[in-house]
This record gives sequence, structure tokens and C-alpha cells, in this order.
Amino acid sequence: MHSDAKMKGFTMQAPKSICVYCGSSDRGRDSHRTAAYDLGATLAKNQIRLVYGGGDIGLMGIVADSVLEHDGDVTGIIPQFLMDMEVGHDGCTELIITKSMHERKQRMAELSDAFVILPGGLGTLDEAFEILTWRQLRLHDKPVIFVNVDDFWSPLLAMIDNQITENYVRAEHRRLYDVVARIEDILPMVKRSLGADISTELSQL
Repeated sequence: MHSDAKMKGFTMQAPKSICVYCGSSDRGRDSHRTAAYDLGATLAKNQIRLVYGGGDIGLMGIVADSVLEHDGDVTGIIPQFLMDMEVGHDGCTELIITKSMHERKQRMAELSDAFVILPGGLGTLDEAFEILTWRQLRLHDKPVIFVNVDDFWSPLLAMIDNQITENYVRAEHRRLYDVVARIEDILPMVKRSLGADISTELSQL
């Protein structure tokens, strides 16, 4: 866990860059692929830089390709060992190569004004819960948004509700994240969430 000052909250009203966490699988639903493409187009048209994991496969590749197709900017951040596996996107506006996964996630967080979570697998869960935990611990106060395409995240959200019921998560922690069902709802939610205060109670585990 890091306490770098660059992780602290922002007071801006509109994002300049958004980090997208999503799957690297090419076997997901067509609706998920469409959502990734539409998100990329939305970011580009609103002149918002995409920050993501730097891959060229799965939803990761689709969202990056869409931003580039619509004349937007993409910052990919990828560890060297994944570049060695030839999964890096060589068309990124900027490609940052890190020494480790930990450094990758730290750089993604530092360069982003908000975090959007599309469908994905274990790696997406890892990224999502780490950035939520960092917000809980007040290492940042940036919006975190689950995009619940076709109710993909509904079982996860139900699990969090159960953790609250079982007293392992505080009810106030629901304020750490927002949920939208449609791509067009993401930017309005981000803009509303930027600058919102998170109670000091949220730092309590």
C-alpha cells in the first residue's frame, strides 16, 4: 500500500483521464465488446485520455482501439514480462513499461482522475478491489464506477451487500463506488462524483 501525495483527492469538475479496468479475454459476450467500443468512443469524443493496462487483446484491446479510431489519446501501462509475452498494444499514444505489476497499478492510479470497471476476470477483480481499498483508506478520493452491463456485476454487488449484512463491511462503504448500467451514464456519474467528500469513517476497516 502506498501513501504517495500524488494519490490524494482532486477538486476538478471534469476528468482529463479515466482508468479503465476490464478483461483481456476474447471470449466474452458481444454486448460486453460493444460496451468497450462505445466507452472508447465516448472518451475520445470528450477529449478524455484513456489509461489502461496496455494490452491489445480482449476488452482491453477493444477500448484502446476505439479511442484511437476516434482520434483520442491512450496511455497504456504494462509490465515488461507481459511485453515479453507479446500482448502489449504497439499503437498506444504512450506506452509505459514497468518493472512489476505493483508499479503498473500505482502508475495507473496516479495518472487517472477516475476508475471505470467493465466486465473482466480475476485481474479485473484484483484491480477493482485494490483501488476501492485505497479509497477506503483515504489514499485517494477519485470516483470508482462499476459498469453493470447485462447485470454482469450484480452477483459481486450482492456479495458486498452480504458482507455488510455479516458486519465485515460497513454500510457507509457503499459510498466508495457507484454503479451504472449504460455507457452513456458513466461521464455524468464521474462528474457528479468528483470532489465529493468521503467521511473519515470510511478509513475504518
